[in-house]
Amino acid sequence: MEDMLTTEYDGCGACWVGVRRLSRKTDKTNSPERQGNQILGASSDAGGHIIAWADDWEVSGATDPLTRPGFGPWLRGEMGPYDGIVSASVCRVGRNVRDTLNTQALLTGQGRVVITADHAGVWDFSDPNEENNWIAKAWGSQMELRAIQKRNRDETVRARENGDPKQRPSYGYMFVRLSPTARIDHVEIDEVAAEVIREVARRILADETGKVTCATEAARLNREKIPAPSDRRAQLYARPMKGHVWTAKTVKHILTSEAALGFLMHDGRPVIGADGRPTRIAEPLWDRPTHDALIAATAPKRSASRAPKGVQLLSGLAFCGNCGARLYLTGRRSDSGAYGCSARVRGIPASAGCKPAPAIGVAALDAQVGEWFLARYGMASVMRKVYDPGTGHTAQIAELEATRKRLRDDRNAGLYDSADDAEWYRTEYKRIGDEIAALRALPERKPGIRTVPTGRTIAEEWQSADNARRREMLAEFEVRVVLHPTGHTPRVAITGIQAPEGYELAD
Repeated sequence: MEDMLTTEYDGCGACWVGVRRLSRKTDKTNSPERQGNQILGASSDAGGHIIAWADDWEVSGATDPLTRPGFGPWLRGEMGPYDGIVSASVCRVGRNVRDTLNTQALLTGQGRVVITADHAGVWDFSDPNEENNWIAKAWGSQMELRAIQKRNRDETVRARENGDPKQRPSYGYMFVRLSPTARIDHVEIDEVAAEVIREVARRILADETGKVTCATEAARLNREKIPAPSDRRAQLYARPMKGHVWTAKTVKHILTSEAALGFLMHDGRPVIGADGRPTRIAEPLWDRPTHDALIAATAPKRSASRAPKGVQLLSGLAFCGNCGARLYLTGRRSDSGAYGCSARVRGIPASAGCKPAPAIGVAALDAQVGEWFLARYGMASVMRKVYDPGTGHTAQIAELEATRKRLRDDRNAGLYDSADDAEWYRTEYKRIGDEIAALRALPERKPGIRTVPTGRTIAEEWQSADNARRREMLAEFEVRVVLHPTGHTPRVAITGIQAPEGYELAD
């Protein structure tokens, strides 16, 4: 730990680094304090002292020591001078024979010593007996690692076959244990995380401008300091957060994974239970039609422009009055920069005659556009857009037909041939067919966007929003800003549509 004894590097030839590692910090048999005391004792017995600690907590023994966050920089020569390492045992250096031997060879080749508390004194690798002893300990550590890995694999298979959750909960869910060290009792929705990801899903599904994407939502969540999935898990289990950030890939994975339907997952797919259906372990965050709509909404699209992820109010909305090119930020203004046309400077052929290129201060143009927008639309009522997945009967029928086809394929492959299995197959097959027939008899309501009143005006929404949200509002009204050079009348031309869906203008 940080309070373990260290002394300054003094060039005495016995200035050593203490190496500690734990796969889990809850492992009491090899706790940080226990390892630290063993290291201090071994270094004192060998006549040296510890100058620093290379600690790797929550790091698997299968990790190459060169890549470990604590130990790796010392091995790579990035942490300053030292004369060797001291560890509680060989397995704390590494649990893989190859990595352990390579680490020993690297340190020995650099003229540094290796000391472990499970061995008397400094290891002398020039002695064949000592070298063989080191190899034997490394081999024993690897055998123990393989046994641990096999137990974990067997437990994973058992959990999957019994429909029990294992590994980490998907974002939006949390494991519930009846006591801190007990097995997982059940899985519940994490209401805080669920509210976050449901709002992301709502915004993406309700967007009709193409400007709300997984990338822009990741940027929004980071701006609002919403903990990323790994940090949210750390919060739930009272562990320190590491400041991870949201990415577009993370957002898309959560939105499109069937884990959000409450299914037990393995290798990215739901685990199929004995009844031929996906095994459900929790309530869904949304229904199947919404899941299918999210897959469609987040699919790659060809577009002439990208949705802006920054906070600049007029990104992608302001254009040059000379050549029609999009305006970019320039550094010609001392305060907060300027919007200007750089197309001619960038060598765009269509902009070769753009002289003089218009430019205006960011604050001035933002204020002008904001005043125009509020004067025109400020009293309009904001209607919250909500995605209506419809009845979803078609999607349910497709899912049941896929289950029935899977059963049929298994039967054709020779499964369910015994008398008991054949009877179960016929019963299950008929039940699925009856469900399909019942669903087909129900009326179908197609999915779509509906609006509900929020009780707020655009002016109120604008005042409480950041620039990114304000830019979304401008895009919804198809606001377009055209900037002309100084002397042109008008200098700034602003246009927009009457009222998009989701807003009601006052009479």
